[in-house]
Amino acid sequence: MPSTTFIDLGVPANLVRILATQDITTPTPIQTATLPDSLAGHDVLGRGRTGSGKTLAFALPIVTRLSASGRRTPKRPRALVLAPTRELATQINATFAPLARAAGLRTTTVFGGVGQGPQVRALQEGVDVLIACPGRLEDLIGQGHVVLDRVEISVLDEADHMADLGFLPAVRRLLKSTPTGGQRMLFSATLDGAVDALVRQFLVRPKTHEADSAQSPVALMSHHVLHISRDQRVPVLVDLASAPGRTLVFTRTKHGAKALTRQLNKSGVPTVDLHGNLGQNARTRNLAAFHSGQAMTMVATDVAARGIHVDDVALVIHADPPAEHKSYLHRSGRTARAGAAGTVITLMTDEQRADVRSLARAAGITPTTTKVNSPDHPVLRELAPGARALVPGGLPAPTASGTPARNSAPSRGRNRRRSAGRRGAPARGR
Repeated sequence: MPSTTFIDLGVPANLVRILATQDITTPTPIQTATLPDSLAGHDVLGRGRTGSGKTLAFALPIVTRLSASGRRTPKRPRALVLAPTRELATQINATFAPLARAAGLRTTTVFGGVGQGPQVRALQEGVDVLIACPGRLEDLIGQGHVVLDRVEISVLDEADHMADLGFLPAVRRLLKSTPTGGQRMLFSATLDGAVDALVRQFLVRPKTHEADSAQSPVALMSHHVLHISRDQRVPVLVDLASAPGRTLVFTRTKHGAKALTRQLNKSGVPTVDLHGNLGQNARTRNLAAFHSGQAMTMVATDVAARGIHVDDVALVIHADPPAEHKSYLHRSGRTARAGAAGTVITLMTDEQRADVRSLARAAGITPTTTKVNSPDHPVLRELAPGARALVPGGLPAPTASGTPARNSAPSRGRNRRRSAGRRGAPARGR
């Protein structure tokens, strides 16, 4: 039987052509399940893992439906997308941008950590799609810069993460400010009590679709535990991260992420960090460096575990095992996205054995455990194949302009890593 296409699901041909330029030609399961209902204007409840293609599942119907209705007016957006973090809001906007341009629509983002001036000016000029974090949006509403009384479509993305961060009271206030007859869509990896209450309050006879169980890891994702001593932690990480391909390393604390980033750079692995202590300019710069391949390794706290869309992350390493299984699954979901293969490694010391066993049981996985006594252990080459490449000094320090300074040694090192090839297949979804 031939596979379902975006045209089959009702997506307009001009948007399908835009997707094709990005090599997105086959809908993911969550897109296949939800698009007929969302394009028809129904309220939709979609449950699926991070990386399952949820952004396009609501971007396509928003752009399609707004193209057929009304005009934008100053301060009054026609669609509202609420996201828990500024990084996710930025990435959602990046997915919307080419589709919106093709349809003659305007989008903008609203979030804290940056000056509100450009956001206010964009709202005053009029936007069709507003992608916002709750806190800054409520501030701008209070100042009279935006009104939600003409919102036709509302979306709540990563609803369970929104609940984890304590944003649901603000979300309720914002949704109450939108017209009751508008279309509403909610996407979440899990449906716990808080999210379910939100669904009952704001969605009307929603069409419910579940593409993946929130508890089930991706079939193509392999899980491994490396039993190490504390003094082998950094050498093992250096070896794994210096292999070809993007590597995402998770720590529990902001201090730990900063310290490990410094250690990896000192050891010759070009690395950036992502955590709550960074200002918005630094977060944007570091994500751009990771996207572009200037830094093939990122060390992050759980702020990056949800909703950060970076293709071709072949290796996720839990340098610190997470506190609970939901964090493990969401962290791990940064690899093996949209059908690509991926590897997940948890580093475990003697005192962490009981916690890691409990974590694996709760996550529903059976990892392969290997005792690793040195960075020369052969299992490291099996999990992260390819020639190792170290760059003296790691990632160059940022210049006054915010761009890492270039010099000949790091440039040659980056070229060697790229020429060595990549692990994993490219993800097609968004």
